[in-house]
Amino acid sequence: MTARSGGGDAVTGILAAERGATTIADRVVAKIAAHAAREALEGAPPDDGGTGESGTGAGRTGEGGARGTGGGVHGRPPQAAVVVHRDSARVRITLELGYPCDIGAQCAAVRRQVVRRLRTLAGMEVPEVAVQVERLHSPYTRGRDKSAGRVR
Repeated sequence: MTARSGGGDAVTGILAAERGATTIADRVVAKIAAHAAREALEGAPPDDGGTGESGTGAGRTGEGGARGTGGGVHGRPPQAAVVVHRDSARVRITLELGYPCDIGAQCAAVRRQVVRRLRTLAGMEVPEVAVQVERLHSPYTRGRDKSAGRVR
């Protein structure tokens, strides 16, 4: 058997463009984005997904990670909403953070990880990742009765 020029399959002679398409559902893209946000906040080095990169660095000192800075996943896990158009996805992540933490660094780590994972796993470009911090959780108020008032 010899390979045919023009991108055809050596066995069937069908051009790659005529064989079909792979479609990834929006909810799958949203799940990938939410999982990537959780990875970034936990500071856990995820598997590199074949990119040769080793995680976000979010858990390292000085990079605004979850460990030792009050950040991380608190309360509800991150939620994602996506709008997919062809090979492009616009993502909105809603999350809760621990207080005190470097909110800007946490959001930047989430953006980087979401873009990296969607490129690697879904082959999509991500021109926009909007991160909305819905709530901050303080270690001083966790588990306290809400009627007890403020902590000074």
